[in-house]
Amino acid sequence: MVDPSINEHAPRLDRLQLAGLAGLMVIGTLFVASATLANPDVAAMAWFHQTWVKQILWYVVGAGAGAAICFLEYHIIARWAMVIYWAAILLLIAVLIPHVGSVHYGARRWIDLPVFQLQPSELAKLAFILALANFLSRPSEELRWPSVFWKAIGMMMLPFALILKEPDLGSALVLVPTGFAMMYVGGIPKRYLFQLIATVGTLAVLVVGDVVFAPRALRLPMHEYQRDRLLVYFGRDYTASAPSNASAADLAKDRQQQLGDEYNVRQALISVGSGGFLGKGWRHGTQDILGYMPRMGAHNDFIFSTIAEEEGFVGSVIVLALYAVVLFTGLRIAGQARDRLGKLVAVGVVTLIFSHVFINIGMNIRIMPVTGVPLPLLSYGGSSVLGSLIAAGLMQNVHVHRKGY
Repeated sequence: MVDPSINEHAPRLDRLQLAGLAGLMVIGTLFVASATLANPDVAAMAWFHQTWVKQILWYVVGAGAGAAICFLEYHIIARWAMVIYWAAILLLIAVLIPHVGSVHYGARRWIDLPVFQLQPSELAKLAFILALANFLSRPSEELRWPSVFWKAIGMMMLPFALILKEPDLGSALVLVPTGFAMMYVGGIPKRYLFQLIATVGTLAVLVVGDVVFAPRALRLPMHEYQRDRLLVYFGRDYTASAPSNASAADLAKDRQQQLGDEYNVRQALISVGSGGFLGKGWRHGTQDILGYMPRMGAHNDFIFSTIAEEEGFVGSVIVLALYAVVLFTGLRIAGQARDRLGKLVAVGVVTLIFSHVFINIGMNIRIMPVTGVPLPLLSYGGSSVLGSLIAAGLMQNVHVHRKGY
Protein backbone atom coordinates (compact mmCIF):
# COMPACT_ATOMS: atom_id res chain seq x y z
CA MET A 1 0.00 0.00 0.00
CA VAL A 2 1.29 3.46 -0.87
CA ASP A 3 2.02 5.72 2.08
CA PRO A 4 -0.83 8.29 2.17
CA SER A 5 1.66 10.97 3.23
CA ILE A 6 3.24 10.71 -0.22
CA ASN A 7 1.55 12.74 -2.92
CA GLU A 8 2.20 13.71 -6.49
CA HIS A 9 3.63 17.07 -5.43
CA ALA A 10 6.26 15.58 -3.13
CA PRO A 11 9.86 16.07 -4.35
CA ARG A 12 11.13 13.18 -6.40
CA LEU A 13 14.53 13.22 -4.71
CA ASP A 14 15.18 13.31 -0.98
CA ARG A 15 16.66 16.79 -0.85
CA LEU A 16 17.57 16.63 2.82
CA GLN A 17 19.75 13.58 2.23
CA LEU A 18 21.35 15.23 -0.79
CA ALA A 19 22.15 18.27 1.36
CA GLY A 20 23.80 16.01 3.94
CA LEU A 21 25.88 14.30 1.25
CA ALA A 22 26.89 17.66 -0.25
CA GLY A 23 27.97 18.91 3.17
CA LEU A 24 30.16 15.84 3.69
CA MET A 25 31.79 16.31 0.29
CA VAL A 26 32.59 19.96 1.03
CA ILE A 27 34.15 19.00 4.37
CA GLY A 28 35.99 16.10 2.71
CA THR A 29 37.55 18.43 0.13
CA LEU A 30 38.62 21.00 2.74
CA PHE A 31 40.24 18.55 5.12
CA VAL A 32 41.86 16.29 2.55
CA ALA A 33 43.47 19.53 1.37
CA SER A 34 44.44 20.52 4.92
CA ALA A 35 45.92 17.11 5.74
CA THR A 36 47.94 16.81 2.53
CA LEU A 37 49.10 20.42 2.12
CA ALA A 38 50.74 20.14 5.56
CA ASN A 39 53.37 18.06 3.74
CA PRO A 40 55.81 20.51 2.11
CA ASP A 41 56.56 18.10 -0.74
CA VAL A 42 52.86 17.88 -1.62
CA ALA A 43 52.30 21.63 -1.20
CA ALA A 44 55.06 22.28 -3.77
CA MET A 45 53.25 20.24 -6.45
CA ALA A 46 51.14 21.84 -9.20
CA TRP A 47 47.50 22.33 -8.17
CA PHE A 48 46.19 19.82 -10.71
CA HIS A 49 48.33 17.10 -9.08
CA GLN A 50 47.03 17.85 -5.60
CA THR A 51 45.20 15.11 -3.71
CA TRP A 52 42.21 17.33 -2.94
CA VAL A 53 41.73 18.05 -6.66
CA LYS A 54 41.66 14.30 -7.34
CA GLN A 55 39.11 13.96 -4.54
CA ILE A 56 36.86 16.53 -6.26
CA LEU A 57 37.16 14.61 -9.52
CA TRP A 58 36.07 11.44 -7.73
CA TYR A 59 33.12 13.30 -6.25
CA VAL A 60 32.08 14.36 -9.75
CA VAL A 61 32.49 10.84 -11.18
CA GLY A 62 30.72 9.29 -8.18
CA ALA A 63 27.85 11.78 -8.33
CA GLY A 64 27.39 11.00 -12.02
CA ALA A 65 27.37 7.26 -11.34
CA GLY A 66 24.96 7.74 -8.42
CA ALA A 67 22.63 9.83 -10.58
CA ALA A 68 22.64 7.19 -13.31
CA ILE A 69 21.86 4.48 -10.74
CA CYS A 70 19.21 6.66 -9.14
CA PHE A 71 17.02 6.93 -12.23
CA LEU A 72 17.35 3.31 -13.39
CA GLU A 73 14.43 1.61 -11.61
CA TYR A 74 15.80 -0.62 -8.87
CA HIS A 75 13.78 -3.66 -9.96
CA ILE A 76 15.64 -3.57 -13.27
CA ILE A 77 18.95 -3.43 -11.41
CA ALA A 78 17.83 -6.31 -9.17
CA ARG A 79 17.32 -8.56 -12.21
CA TRP A 80 21.07 -8.33 -12.74
CA ALA A 81 21.91 -8.62 -9.04
CA MET A 82 23.44 -12.10 -9.21
CA VAL A 83 25.42 -11.23 -12.34
CA ILE A 84 26.81 -8.17 -10.52
CA TYR A 85 27.50 -10.30 -7.42
CA TRP A 86 29.47 -12.96 -9.32
CA ALA A 87 31.34 -10.29 -11.28
CA ALA A 88 32.39 -8.80 -7.93
CA ILE A 89 33.47 -12.26 -6.72
CA LEU A 90 35.60 -12.70 -9.83
CA LEU A 91 37.25 -9.32 -9.15
CA LEU A 92 37.93 -10.37 -5.56
CA ILE A 93 39.56 -13.55 -6.85
CA ALA A 94 41.51 -11.62 -9.51
CA VAL A 95 42.98 -9.20 -6.96
CA LEU A 96 44.55 -12.16 -5.13
CA ILE A 97 46.41 -13.32 -8.26
CA PRO A 98 50.05 -12.15 -8.45
CA HIS A 99 50.70 -9.66 -11.28
CA VAL A 100 46.96 -8.85 -11.37
CA GLY A 101 46.42 -7.51 -7.88
CA SER A 102 48.99 -5.02 -6.63
CA VAL A 103 50.52 -5.01 -3.15
CA HIS A 104 50.57 -1.81 -1.11
CA TYR A 105 51.39 -1.55 2.59
CA GLY A 106 51.63 -5.35 2.82
CA ALA A 107 48.14 -6.11 1.45
CA ARG A 108 46.96 -7.19 -2.00
CA ARG A 109 43.74 -5.15 -2.29
CA TRP A 110 44.04 -3.17 -5.51
CA ILE A 111 44.05 -3.71 -9.26
CA ASP A 112 46.20 -1.11 -11.03
CA LEU A 113 44.33 0.35 -14.00
CA PRO A 114 45.65 3.00 -16.40
CA VAL A 115 43.61 5.78 -14.75
CA PHE A 116 43.26 4.70 -11.12
CA GLN A 117 43.63 1.85 -8.63
CA LEU A 118 40.45 -0.22 -8.32
CA GLN A 119 39.69 -1.67 -4.89
CA PRO A 120 37.22 -4.50 -5.63
CA SER A 121 36.13 -4.87 -1.99
CA GLU A 122 34.39 -1.46 -2.09
CA LEU A 123 32.24 -2.50 -5.05
CA ALA A 124 31.74 -6.01 -3.66
CA LYS A 125 29.93 -4.53 -0.65
CA LEU A 126 27.29 -2.98 -2.91
CA ALA A 127 27.04 -6.12 -5.05
CA PHE A 128 26.42 -8.11 -1.88
CA ILE A 129 23.62 -5.75 -0.77
CA LEU A 130 21.88 -5.97 -4.15
CA ALA A 131 22.22 -9.75 -4.35
CA LEU A 132 21.04 -10.41 -0.80
CA ALA A 133 18.12 -7.97 -1.12
CA ASN A 134 17.01 -9.72 -4.31
CA PHE A 135 17.47 -13.16 -2.71
CA LEU A 136 15.39 -12.25 0.36
CA SER A 137 12.58 -10.73 -1.73
CA ARG A 138 10.68 -14.00 -1.84
CA PRO A 139 7.44 -15.24 -0.28
CA SER A 140 7.49 -14.97 3.52
CA GLU A 141 6.91 -18.69 4.06
CA GLU A 142 10.10 -19.52 2.13
CA LEU A 143 12.14 -17.33 4.48
CA ARG A 144 11.37 -19.81 7.29
CA TRP A 145 13.22 -22.60 5.46
CA PRO A 146 16.66 -23.36 6.97
CA SER A 147 18.06 -23.78 3.46
CA VAL A 148 17.22 -20.15 2.62
CA PHE A 149 18.96 -18.96 5.78
CA TRP A 150 22.12 -20.93 5.07
CA LYS A 151 22.20 -19.81 1.45
CA ALA A 152 22.02 -16.19 2.66
CA ILE A 153 24.89 -16.88 5.06
CA GLY A 154 26.86 -18.42 2.21
CA MET A 155 26.30 -15.31 0.08
CA MET A 156 27.77 -13.26 2.90
CA MET A 157 30.68 -15.56 3.78
CA LEU A 158 32.04 -15.92 0.23
CA PRO A 159 33.03 -12.24 -0.22
CA PHE A 160 33.92 -12.11 3.50
CA ALA A 161 36.49 -14.89 3.08
CA LEU A 162 37.96 -13.45 -0.13
CA ILE A 163 38.30 -9.94 1.34
CA LEU A 164 39.80 -11.37 4.53
CA LYS A 165 42.38 -13.19 2.38
CA GLU A 166 43.73 -9.90 0.94
CA PRO A 167 43.94 -9.21 3.97
CA ASP A 168 41.37 -6.47 4.68
CA LEU A 169 39.72 -7.33 7.99
CA GLY A 170 37.81 -4.05 8.27
CA SER A 171 36.08 -4.31 4.89
CA ALA A 172 35.26 -7.96 5.57
CA LEU A 173 33.77 -7.21 8.98
CA VAL A 174 31.31 -4.57 7.73
CA LEU A 175 29.59 -7.26 5.65
CA VAL A 176 28.48 -9.04 8.84
CA PRO A 177 26.24 -6.37 10.43
CA THR A 178 24.99 -5.43 6.97
CA GLY A 179 23.97 -9.01 6.19
CA PHE A 180 22.43 -9.63 9.63
CA ALA A 181 20.41 -6.39 9.49
CA MET A 182 19.06 -7.25 6.03
CA MET A 183 18.15 -10.79 7.11
CA TYR A 184 16.43 -9.48 10.24
CA VAL A 185 14.38 -6.91 8.31
CA GLY A 186 13.75 -9.33 5.47
CA GLY A 187 11.97 -11.80 7.74
CA ILE A 188 14.49 -14.56 8.46
CA PRO A 189 13.34 -16.23 11.74
CA LYS A 190 14.93 -14.46 14.70
CA ARG A 191 15.96 -17.73 16.37
CA TYR A 192 18.26 -18.54 13.45
CA LEU A 193 19.94 -15.14 13.68
CA PHE A 194 20.26 -15.11 17.46
CA GLN A 195 21.77 -18.59 17.52
CA LEU A 196 24.31 -17.64 14.86
CA ILE A 197 25.14 -14.33 16.58
CA ALA A 198 25.69 -16.19 19.86
CA THR A 199 28.01 -18.65 18.10
CA VAL A 200 29.97 -15.90 16.33
CA GLY A 201 30.19 -13.92 19.56
CA THR A 202 31.56 -16.92 21.45
CA LEU A 203 34.19 -17.55 18.76
CA ALA A 204 35.16 -13.86 18.80
CA VAL A 205 35.65 -13.95 22.58
CA LEU A 206 37.84 -17.07 22.25
CA VAL A 207 39.95 -15.47 19.51
CA VAL A 208 40.41 -12.28 21.52
CA GLY A 209 41.30 -14.33 24.59
CA ASP A 210 43.92 -16.21 22.58
CA VAL A 211 45.40 -12.96 21.22
CA VAL A 212 45.50 -11.19 24.57
CA PHE A 213 46.42 -13.96 27.00
CA ALA A 214 47.87 -16.98 25.17
CA PRO A 215 51.66 -17.44 25.11
CA ARG A 216 53.32 -17.16 21.72
CA ALA A 217 53.67 -20.93 21.34
CA LEU A 218 49.88 -21.41 21.53
CA ARG A 219 48.71 -18.55 19.31
CA LEU A 220 46.11 -19.12 16.62
CA PRO A 221 47.22 -18.41 13.04
CA MET A 222 46.71 -14.71 12.31
CA HIS A 223 48.49 -11.93 10.45
CA GLU A 224 50.95 -10.40 12.88
CA TYR A 225 49.78 -6.83 12.22
CA GLN A 226 46.19 -7.82 13.06
CA ARG A 227 47.35 -9.38 16.33
CA ASP A 228 49.38 -6.27 17.15
CA ARG A 229 46.38 -4.01 16.57
CA LEU A 230 44.29 -6.07 18.99
CA LEU A 231 47.06 -6.01 21.58
CA VAL A 232 47.28 -2.24 21.25
CA TYR A 233 43.50 -1.88 21.51
CA PHE A 234 43.33 -3.92 24.71
CA GLY A 235 46.39 -2.17 26.14
CA ARG A 236 48.39 -5.37 26.58
CA ASP A 237 52.10 -5.24 27.27
CA TYR A 238 53.94 -7.04 24.46
CA THR A 239 56.44 -8.42 26.94
CA ALA A 240 53.68 -10.23 28.87
CA SER A 241 53.63 -13.03 26.28
CA ALA A 242 57.40 -13.23 25.92
CA PRO A 243 59.09 -16.56 26.80
CA SER A 244 60.32 -16.86 30.38
CA ASN A 245 63.90 -17.12 29.15
CA ALA A 246 63.70 -13.96 26.99
CA SER A 247 66.77 -11.77 27.19
CA ALA A 248 66.76 -8.12 28.16
CA ALA A 249 67.48 -7.25 24.54
CA ASP A 250 64.43 -9.24 23.38
CA LEU A 251 62.22 -7.49 25.94
CA ALA A 252 63.55 -4.10 24.89
CA LYS A 253 62.82 -4.97 21.26
CA ASP A 254 59.22 -5.90 22.18
CA ARG A 255 58.75 -2.60 24.02
CA GLN A 256 60.13 -0.67 21.07
CA GLN A 257 57.79 -2.48 18.70
CA GLN A 258 54.86 -1.70 20.98
CA LEU A 259 55.69 2.00 20.94
CA GLY A 260 55.76 1.88 17.13
CA ASP A 261 52.47 -0.01 16.87
CA GLU A 262 50.75 2.41 19.27
CA TYR A 263 52.08 5.50 17.50
CA ASN A 264 49.21 6.18 15.08
CA VAL A 265 46.49 5.66 17.67
CA ARG A 266 48.32 7.81 20.21
CA GLN A 267 48.76 10.68 17.74
CA ALA A 268 45.12 10.43 16.65
CA LEU A 269 43.98 10.73 20.28
CA ILE A 270 46.27 13.73 20.80
CA SER A 271 44.77 15.36 17.70
CA VAL A 272 41.20 14.83 18.87
CA GLY A 273 41.91 15.97 22.42
CA SER A 274 43.98 19.03 21.51
CA GLY A 275 41.23 20.46 19.30
CA GLY A 276 39.23 21.64 22.30
CA PHE A 277 35.83 23.20 21.71
CA LEU A 278 36.43 25.34 18.61
CA GLY A 279 39.65 23.82 17.27
CA LYS A 280 42.89 25.40 16.10
CA GLY A 281 41.57 26.53 12.72
CA TRP A 282 41.70 25.14 9.21
CA ARG A 283 45.26 24.19 8.22
CA HIS A 284 46.52 25.09 11.68
CA GLY A 285 46.54 21.57 13.16
CA THR A 286 49.98 21.14 14.70
CA GLN A 287 49.84 17.34 14.55
CA ASP A 288 49.76 17.55 10.75
CA ILE A 289 52.04 20.55 10.36
CA LEU A 290 54.76 19.05 12.54
CA GLY A 291 54.41 15.62 10.93
CA TYR A 292 53.25 13.70 13.99
CA MET A 293 50.20 12.32 12.20
CA PRO A 294 51.25 9.74 9.59
CA ARG A 295 51.50 11.40 6.18
CA MET A 296 49.75 8.48 4.49
CA GLY A 297 46.97 8.27 7.07
CA ALA A 298 46.00 11.83 7.97
CA HIS A 299 43.80 12.18 4.87
CA ASN A 300 42.63 8.55 4.87
CA ASP A 301 41.96 6.48 7.99
CA PHE A 302 42.58 9.38 10.40
CA ILE A 303 40.77 12.20 8.59
CA PHE A 304 38.38 12.54 11.55
CA SER A 305 41.32 13.33 13.85
CA THR A 306 42.41 16.08 11.48
CA ILE A 307 38.91 17.58 11.54
CA ALA A 308 38.64 17.28 15.34
CA GLU A 309 41.97 19.05 15.88
CA GLU A 310 41.28 21.90 13.49
CA GLU A 311 37.56 22.42 14.13
CA GLY A 312 37.27 21.00 17.63
CA PHE A 313 34.17 19.61 19.28
CA VAL A 314 31.91 21.83 17.19
CA GLY A 315 33.34 20.57 13.90
CA SER A 316 33.13 16.96 15.08
CA VAL A 317 29.46 17.41 15.99
CA ILE A 318 28.75 18.92 12.57
CA VAL A 319 30.29 15.87 10.90
CA LEU A 320 28.23 13.52 13.07
CA ALA A 321 25.09 15.57 12.38
CA LEU A 322 25.60 15.29 8.62
CA TYR A 323 26.01 11.53 8.89
CA ALA A 324 22.88 11.41 11.07
CA VAL A 325 20.96 13.24 8.34
CA VAL A 326 22.10 10.74 5.71
CA LEU A 327 21.35 7.72 7.91
CA PHE A 328 17.97 8.82 9.27
CA THR A 329 16.72 9.91 5.85
CA GLY A 330 17.88 6.49 4.65
CA LEU A 331 15.75 4.82 7.32
CA ARG A 332 12.81 7.00 6.28
CA ILE A 333 13.33 5.92 2.68
CA ALA A 334 13.33 2.28 3.84
CA GLY A 335 10.07 2.86 5.72
CA GLN A 336 8.43 4.44 2.66
CA ALA A 337 9.66 1.81 0.18
CA ARG A 338 6.90 0.29 -1.86
CA ASP A 339 8.09 -3.31 -1.43
CA ARG A 340 10.47 -5.54 0.48
CA LEU A 341 13.18 -5.28 -2.17
CA GLY A 342 13.38 -1.50 -1.86
CA LYS A 343 13.30 -1.68 1.92
CA LEU A 344 16.14 -4.23 2.02
CA VAL A 345 18.31 -2.21 -0.36
CA ALA A 346 17.88 0.93 1.76
CA VAL A 347 18.46 -0.93 5.05
CA GLY A 348 21.59 -2.56 3.63
CA VAL A 349 23.06 0.75 2.50
CA VAL A 350 22.22 2.48 5.80
CA THR A 351 23.81 -0.33 7.83
CA LEU A 352 26.90 -0.34 5.61
CA ILE A 353 27.41 3.43 5.98
CA PHE A 354 26.74 3.31 9.73
CA SER A 355 29.26 0.47 10.15
CA HIS A 356 31.93 2.46 8.32
CA VAL A 357 31.26 5.60 10.36
CA PHE A 358 31.16 3.77 13.70
CA ILE A 359 34.33 1.76 13.09
CA ASN A 360 36.36 4.63 11.61
CA ILE A 361 35.48 7.26 14.20
CA GLY A 362 35.73 4.59 16.89
CA MET A 363 39.31 3.78 15.97
CA ASN A 364 40.16 7.52 15.97
CA ILE A 365 39.02 7.80 19.59
CA ARG A 366 40.20 4.30 20.58
CA ILE A 367 36.86 2.64 21.22
CA MET A 368 37.54 0.34 18.24
CA PRO A 369 40.75 -1.33 17.00
CA VAL A 370 42.46 0.16 13.96
CA THR A 371 41.13 -1.69 10.91
CA GLY A 372 41.70 0.62 7.95
CA VAL A 373 37.99 1.25 7.24
CA PRO A 374 37.55 4.59 5.38
CA LEU A 375 35.19 7.30 6.57
CA PRO A 376 32.54 7.61 3.81
CA LEU A 377 33.01 10.70 1.59
CA LEU A 378 35.62 12.19 3.94
CA SER A 379 38.56 9.79 3.60
CA TYR A 380 40.52 10.12 0.39
CA GLY A 381 40.11 7.27 -2.08
CA GLY A 382 38.55 6.79 -5.48
CA SER A 383 36.93 3.39 -4.93
CA SER A 384 35.58 4.42 -1.52
CA VAL A 385 34.08 7.68 -2.82
CA LEU A 386 32.65 5.95 -5.88
CA GLY A 387 31.11 3.18 -3.75
CA SER A 388 29.62 5.65 -1.25
CA LEU A 389 27.95 7.78 -3.92
CA ILE A 390 26.62 4.76 -5.81
CA ALA A 391 25.19 3.56 -2.49
CA ALA A 392 23.54 6.95 -2.01
CA GLY A 393 22.18 6.66 -5.55
CA LEU A 394 20.59 3.32 -4.64
CA MET A 395 18.85 4.92 -1.65
CA GLN A 396 17.60 7.79 -3.81
CA ASN A 397 16.45 5.21 -6.37
CA VAL A 398 14.21 3.57 -3.77
CA HIS A 399 12.87 7.02 -2.83
CA VAL A 400 12.20 8.10 -6.42
CA HIS A 401 10.30 4.89 -7.20
CA ARG A 402 8.45 4.66 -3.90
CA LYS A 403 5.04 5.23 -5.48
CA GLY A 404 2.97 2.32 -6.75
CA TYR A 405 2.36 2.10 -10.46
